[in-house]
Amino acid sequence: MSERTRAHVFVSGRVQGVYYRANTRDAARERGVDGWVRNLDDGRVEAVFEGAEDDVESMVEWCRDGSPAARVEDVRVDDEPPEGESGFRVRR
Repeated sequence: MSERTRAHVFVSGRVQGVYYRANTRDAARERGVDGWVRNLDDGRVEAVFEGAEDDVESMVEWCRDGSPAARVEDVRVDDEPPEGESGFRVRR
């Protein structure tokens, strides 16, 4: 079993209005990853993923393509200490 880890992710490009958040939620739940995702006022999407290292890395890789209608230009990832997220939700 991998140690629990946390990634704080910022995704830029055409990532709002293309179901990016809903698809992120679904992908995270499929992998058993906890955390949240939300739109930012500057057009980016921000997400936090917590879980087994391999699953979190899988979500970060997923973000590089995102939802089918998205056009991802950049993904910035900051590793952080886990904070005990439980479940995965879309934040407003």
